[in-house]
Amino acid sequence: MKILMINGSPHEHGCTGTALSEVERVLASHQLETERLWLGTQPMAGCIACRKCATTGQCIFDDAVNRVLDELDEYDALVIGSPVYYAGPAGQLCAFLDRLFFCAGGRMAGKFGAAVVSCRRGGASAAFERLNKYFTISHMPVVPSQYWNQVHGSVPADVMQDAEGLQTMRSLGENLAWLLRCREAGDRGGVSRPVYEPTIPTNFIR
Repeated sequence: MKILMINGSPHEHGCTGTALSEVERVLASHQLETERLWLGTQPMAGCIACRKCATTGQCIFDDAVNRVLDELDEYDALVIGSPVYYAGPAGQLCAFLDRLFFCAGGRMAGKFGAAVVSCRRGGASAAFERLNKYFTISHMPVVPSQYWNQVHGSVPADVMQDAEGLQTMRSLGENLAWLLRCREAGDRGGVSRPVYEPTIPTNFIR
């Protein structure tokens, strides 16, 4: 089993990366493989609703989105980390996720999803909620913890002093590991995964 850890911060080894590392350590203790994707600092194009992906399976912007799409079936879970900017996730990360989920929302079903946010002081719960919406619209079970998945601090050294935040990350790792093992046991035991009806899209125009 493999978990994709997405770091949406422009600072690869900053506060968000520190939080993700705490989750990773727990997953490693359960012999679960993780892969880290850092989006970097270059501009990230937003979705332009061209719908080319519906026929090609790829985004017209050939960047990290397509690299994840190529390997998406290898991942059993996604853990998405972001700093908090004006009570929301980083814009670059949102552009990436908008395109990724628009291209592959149907392929996300059954994968576990978890969001992690890092802030100096406030806005964490709003950013956390925004990220969780990508999961809940895509048949992805959301992994819980003992509190909202947030850490506080301006620099990594601050985060390392946030005892409750770090414990929340570890609890998240424990829950994700447990859920992955439960699903694995269910597959072995013949528990069928959900079968969904075709989507009925409406725009409320009569």
